[in-house]
Amino acid sequence: MENFVFYNPVKILFGKGQIANIATEIPKDAKILMTYGGGSIKKNGVYDQVKSALGEHDVIEFGGIEPNPTYETLMKAVEIVRNSDINFLLAVGGGSVADGTKFIAAAANFDGEPWDILSKRAPISSALPIGVVLTLAATGSEMNINSVVTKAANKEKRHFASPLVYPRFSVLDPETTFSLPQRQVSNGIVDAFTHTMEQYLTYPVNAPLQDRMAEGILKTLIEEGPKTLANPQDYDARANFMWCATMALNGIIAVGVPQDWATHMIGHELTALHGLDHGQTLAVVLPSTLTVKRAQKSQKLLQYAERVWGITTGIEEERINTAINKTREFFESVGVHTKLSDYDVTLDTIPLVLERLENYGYTALGEHQDVNLQTVEQILQLCA
Repeated sequence: MENFVFYNPVKILFGKGQIANIATEIPKDAKILMTYGGGSIKKNGVYDQVKSALGEHDVIEFGGIEPNPTYETLMKAVEIVRNSDINFLLAVGGGSVADGTKFIAAAANFDGEPWDILSKRAPISSALPIGVVLTLAATGSEMNINSVVTKAANKEKRHFASPLVYPRFSVLDPETTFSLPQRQVSNGIVDAFTHTMEQYLTYPVNAPLQDRMAEGILKTLIEEGPKTLANPQDYDARANFMWCATMALNGIIAVGVPQDWATHMIGHELTALHGLDHGQTLAVVLPSTLTVKRAQKSQKLLQYAERVWGITTGIEEERINTAINKTREFFESVGVHTKLSDYDVTLDTIPLVLERLENYGYTALGEHQDVNLQTVEQILQLCA
């Protein structure tokens, strides 16, 4: 196992009715900016629950944060924060709202051009405190330091991470997800699955506990994902899925092990260029990444085949093929297609993706930093 430092201060309030407790987590004298997305929280009752829970708190609202939040929209919120003496942010929504609110928190006190936080990895020295009321399980943003933001002007999708934007608390009430469209739930299943794979399916470093925890998340998603799609109001299935998504990217399975993330970097460009959902791009790219890098990942692929899919017979190449096929079939079974052609995207996109990755300096991806532009081209050729 590799050396590591682990720190995660996020307080989780999990279960039915927990929104009612948020006021105890926010200072009474806080001036709050409540952020949310397109307004679905006003239809499913979450908005009313949050407003009721906040009671006498001083609250300003900022809605309209997009899926794949844009820099342009978030900077409007930054101006409100700066001009209204906001000192606490409350994100009510899914991963995009949480990600966007983290950027707002970092940008509000930033001395300089805030886009530099994303494009130049400019360090931040402070951030406003954040709370999250999660309404969509997928990204794990409710319990991590990551944020992904898109600059709409040039379709540039960038990310940053800082321990200063850990949420102070996050509310995870599975009932808030009951009314979600099937597409969003399906994408969330793929997102959580792929997050786990990026940290698990690399190469062995004698970290059996991390492996078993990752395998537990994967197996639970395989079991519970279809249940929650078949019956959206199955509380137990939704609860298990929601906790899987959080555990997949709160840092616990990442400690002491190598990580990949090439699938995500490629997928981000497909989203930026073509507007595909994040989960859709992961479903397209991951099976092809596993195929192209099968030699380097062979030990973990065989372990994955046996422990997650129960594949124990056949020569090694057959078991690896079956494991990769099972992964693709699982994504398809939960309603997320796995080929670029399913989304009317042609291989003409490859030069565009390669150009963008090169411009960003993302030319040595993967756990071995051996996923170069030629490798990305191979991966995308298989995604047709």
